[in-house]
Amino acid sequence: MGAIHAWLWWLVAALGLAVLEIVTTTLVFGMFAIAAGAAALAAYLGVPFVGQAIICAVATIGLVIFVRPVARRHLMRTPHETRTGIAALVGQTALVLERVDGEAGQIKVRGEVWSARAYEPGQVLEPGSRADIIEITGAIALVYGTEPS
Repeated sequence: MGAIHAWLWWLVAALGLAVLEIVTTTLVFGMFAIAAGAAALAAYLGVPFVGQAIICAVATIGLVIFVRPVARRHLMRTPHETRTGIAALVGQTALVLERVDGEAGQIKVRGEVWSARAYEPGQVLEPGSRADIIEITGAIALVYGTEPS
């Protein structure tokens, strides 16, 4: 393997590993692919093969230890923005427009006015206070006060 073409072999390895990542979606092969890309760059810049291998190993270890857990956390959770319809309202903070108790009331959330009831029995929320939407039942939001009334 000539030094002139070493970068090409690393690049082929990086592309092959990237394809494996697309097929498996484990985030491991992706880290290997990035590390092989770094080694390809090193080879292109004239770094000897031992240095290329060290760069590849250090990059792989660093990516797997530090980047992969963060990437997995971000990929595993469902972003709030992907929820639609009434499911997107759960967890939102609303403004109490009319007194909310266990029987009735009104809130405003995302520019819409909703009928509401207190989630916790006996809780009363006065106009102007804030409440978190805990659940939507039909056309009624069940809310829990976030500020003392």
